[in-house]
Amino acid sequence: MMFGMKRLMTEWQVGDGREARLADYVVERARRGNAADVIRTIDEYGYNESFLINVGDEKGLILDAAVARANAGLILELGTYCGYSALRMAVAAPTARIVSIEFKQANAQIARRILEHAGVSDRVTIVVGTLGDGGATVQALRNSHGFETGSVDMAFIDHAKDAYLPDLQLILDNGWLRHGSLVVADNVKVPGAPEYQAYMREKEGKFWHTVEHETHVEYQSVIKDLVLVSEYLGGPRTASN
Repeated sequence: MMFGMKRLMTEWQVGDGREARLADYVVERARRGNAADVIRTIDEYGYNESFLINVGDEKGLILDAAVARANAGLILELGTYCGYSALRMAVAAPTARIVSIEFKQANAQIARRILEHAGVSDRVTIVVGTLGDGGATVQALRNSHGFETGSVDMAFIDHAKDAYLPDLQLILDNGWLRHGSLVVADNVKVPGAPEYQAYMREKEGKFWHTVEHETHVEYQSVIKDLVLVSEYLGGPRTASN
């Protein structure tokens, strides 16, 4: 895993084909149309075959609880990877619509295959791009996916760690959150998103209420991690104020 880390941080695939093999593994072993069994099969692969950088089963329970708490109708995900977290959210919120932004076309194709096999592709839309691409993805969300003022009940952030705070800024600038919307951020300790964590701590009780969940990096029980669940309290629609 460490050998492929440089490529992973730039291309969001380890480089040994494990992501593509995951899709084959799911199609061959998980019951078609059974989302829970697809989740189980991905976790099985992550523990027994090849390490994956999706949120995993331990942190996935934190995500599940946040989705249920949000009572979400529209969820924005930043970082699809192979579709695992989108699948978990689709199960936790069976009437929600999920729009997931993914930087890498190959990951988007793998995720679509897995989500279709799980039977949730009608509720999960994958958009290839980034929020920071100069406006193209933001415009697509507005024009084609129903993003408007106060429309996003929950956002899950699990992509490039240095983009956590700038992309939250863009979400706020566009006014997509409502009072009470939740923002969940994975990997705040490992690999780490220190600027995002510092911002949430600075704004605690003013514009956000955050709970820091101590947990572990996916698919092991040694390396500690943090998942932040932040409730938007309203106020200036900017992360710089």
